[in-house]
Amino acid sequence: GPSHSVVSLLTSKLLASLNWTEHGFGTRDANPDQTAMASLQQIHSAATFVARELGCAGEGDALVTRTPGVAVSIRTADCFPILLADSETRAVAAIHAGWRGTAAGVVRTSLDRMRSEFGTDPRNVFAAIGPGIGACCYEVGLEVARQFGMAEAGKLDLAAENRNQLIAAGVQTDRIELVGGCTFCHPAQFFSWRRDRDRAGRMISFIRVTA
Repeated sequence: GPSHSVVSLLTSKLLASLNWTEHGFGTRDANPDQTAMASLQQIHSAATFVARELGCAGEGDALVTRTPGVAVSIRTADCFPILLADSETRAVAAIHAGWRGTAAGVVRTSLDRMRSEFGTDPRNVFAAIGPGIGACCYEVGLEVARQFGMAEAGKLDLAAENRNQLIAAGVQTDRIELVGGCTFCHPAQFFSWRRDRDRAGRMISFIRVTA
């Protein structure tokens, strides 16, 4: 039969350059199984948990770990998956950032937790922001717009908001990578809650310390 390439997870060149970790951003066609990972009951918050074992760590939206073999994972379908790795302490994080989590500063909370638990300095952190709904497609009302300092309803760029928060928290600009496209624009590749509502699946993103 015709040969076809195996669809693979999306990856960040920055994170892939760190030889002590593995990571991936799931797509519609390549979606890892979350059962063998640490996960969360996601609630669109800035609550962060330390994962030391597999399974559900609690109700929140970010997981940090330094335990080898424990993949920290999150589920998204328009919200942004963000993966962090500290090249010095070898701590990692997986973050679920929708508008609520972004407004609550979930990336800053995650970096603070990495600092308090593992001694992470944000200058040593590599960050990858995965596929989510782009400013091209993300129209928000006044109430949400105001949370981001916008004077009126309009298009919200959640990837840029999270990137700016990472930079404000001390992550170096050249250590932040945007991976993947707009989930709403690309139905063949991504699930989108805004596009498909209750029919939308969820994409799993994860990062693990391998050694």
